[in-house]
Amino acid sequence: MDAPTTTSADNGTSDDSGGGWFKPRRKPDAGPQQPPGADQGQGRIPGPGGAARPSRPVTAIRPVGTGASRPQPAQPQPAQPQPPQAAEPQPRRAEPPSEAPHAAPPHAPQPHTAPPHTAQQRAPEAQAAPAAPPAAPAAPAAPAAPVSPDAALIRRTLADIGEDAGKVTSYFYALLFTRHPELRGLFPAAMDTQRDRLLKALLTAAEHIDNKPVLTEYLRNLGRGHRKYGTQASHYPAVGEALLGALARYATSTWDGESEAAWIRTYTAISQIMIDAAAENELRAPAWWQAEVVSHDLRTPDIAVITLRPDQPYPFLAGQYTSLETPWWPRIWRHYSFAGAPRPDGLLSFHVKAVPAGWVSNALVHRARPGDTVRLGPPAGSMTVDHTTDSGLLCLGGGTGIAPIKALVEDVAEHGERRPVDVFYGARTDYDLYDIDTMLRLQQSHSWLSVHPIVDGRTQFPDAVLEHGPWNSHDAYLSGPPGMIRSGVDALRSLGIPGDRIRHDSLEELVAAGD
Repeated sequence: MDAPTTTSADNGTSDDSGGGWFKPRRKPDAGPQQPPGADQGQGRIPGPGGAARPSRPVTAIRPVGTGASRPQPAQPQPAQPQPPQAAEPQPRRAEPPSEAPHAAPPHAPQPHTAPPHTAQQRAPEAQAAPAAPPAAPAAPAAPAAPVSPDAALIRRTLADIGEDAGKVTSYFYALLFTRHPELRGLFPAAMDTQRDRLLKALLTAAEHIDNKPVLTEYLRNLGRGHRKYGTQASHYPAVGEALLGALARYATSTWDGESEAAWIRTYTAISQIMIDAAAENELRAPAWWQAEVVSHDLRTPDIAVITLRPDQPYPFLAGQYTSLETPWWPRIWRHYSFAGAPRPDGLLSFHVKAVPAGWVSNALVHRARPGDTVRLGPPAGSMTVDHTTDSGLLCLGGGTGIAPIKALVEDVAEHGERRPVDVFYGARTDYDLYDIDTMLRLQQSHSWLSVHPIVDGRTQFPDAVLEHGPWNSHDAYLSGPPGMIRSGVDALRSLGIPGDRIRHDSLEELVAAGD
């Protein structure tokens, strides 16, 4: 799961894909805050019309420790596949893979009912009617990815609450802040967009619990990134209990003991990955870096190239991104890509576009000056160059998405490679090609580099790419607005580039950052 690499579009709310159970840098000036309409009682939740009613007891989720401090749970054994039935075929539920988190870690509570049973099996997408015997032998179709029982229960819950997502979010925060009022002061004051991100991230991670390689790396990045908030392992149970309470309140058609058990196992697995990643990272890197603004170059009225000097070495790879907090909007972080490969002097450059209602972006473009200090989170992202191959690079950068593309070009040059690199640099107008001179200078210095400027109204990305090529042996990189990435991915696949060789920003996180 690639992370965002060019999210200069922001609206001033906390990011990191919904992160936000933070430990404060200082205690709030005022006493504990209650959510609007919440009862002052610790265990009572606002009901319809503001009337308080007793909250439903929720299975407790106890704190979990780091991988070094806790005993390792026994790994569940995969179920043996059953032979096909000769008569009266039944709908089947796929057997769980051996690595699926079916056994709760030792510190996780056991639900009040037995774990989900594995009677009949079900295909991952839809239940199909029994097919008639084939007229002639045919090549077997590729088997569909199995869906574990927990994943099936998770998706059933998500389908049940689909139309009530907004209510689930509100109730989730009411539970969290009523039972743990000390946490309210740790979130940004404006909860308009942030309120959706924490819960959305949890639900998204739970839905993809079977996709271990992708989900694990995604969660490890989140765990490392949340160190900058001061997140502690003891914060996760509070969030988990609020999550279960909100789901139980609105998944009225499907919530039962099996669903609760599946969510407890899933949330425990999710939080444990994040906790362990944070603990490991703590041994190697600080939670954040202080960085001084040393240069502020206003390229257009709303785009600035900002150069920072971190207070200590900051290791990263070309194509990665970081999160940034300004002193004017505490606890509000935004993702920005590094606009160059690592430099000997340790300086870091970013391209920032100010967008309407973008608190962080407007502060960086219109307010920041040399001498100001900002904070940086850890580097993240996997849109990097594979130097073990000599495949050509096809790079599509739109707007400030040219920043990580420029970093990739510099990375190839510094490795002394002569692999072909084609850069398609798109913008709405000629004026918006604010970094075209830099890219053309790079082209003059490196014979293996070709730069193709594209302006809306004259040609489009897919058409421009089709005019060149072939590209089927290239690795493709896309960075820019979500719409450009969607159309670009479709165009590249139509050109024969396999999906596993197309690297791009996470569309989901880009959309969230640009709301």
